[in-house]
Amino acid sequence: MTATSYETDVVAWSSEQARLIRAGQFDQLDLEHIAEEIEDVGKSEQRELASRMAVLIAHLLKWQYQPERQSASWKRTIKEQRRALAFHLKQVPSLKSRLADPEWQGAIWADAVTLAINETGMGGFPDECPWALADILAQDWLPSAV
Repeated sequence: MTATSYETDVVAWSSEQARLIRAGQFDQLDLEHIAEEIEDVGKSEQRELASRMAVLIAHLLKWQYQPERQSASWKRTIKEQRRALAFHLKQVPSLKSRLADPEWQGAIWADAVTLAINETGMGGFPDECPWALADILAQDWLPSAV
């Protein structure tokens, strides 16, 4: 087994695991924890996608429901989130399937509405997303004021 414990020092453990792999000492690997770490990488990528999408949608909600407060800052945030999402999906194309998952969409919508409520103090947002995914991700699309 390895000299460094996963529970004691994950950074030292990961360096040691990498060294063992490079040295071909596969029988000494901590396979269970390596598998957990690999799964965590995928979960981290999914969390980033979800977080950026929720922030984007929250700003689109604010844009639509507070037209009197529309600003260049909001527009920059919308543009930046779209750019980052496009880049992330290009780097991790398997995440595109998440975008089509209705359960995932519902969770992201709920997160976005919570963000919008917390940032505006407003309520009355729709229970379901009224916009097409293509519109949400389109660089120049903005929702019309209600």
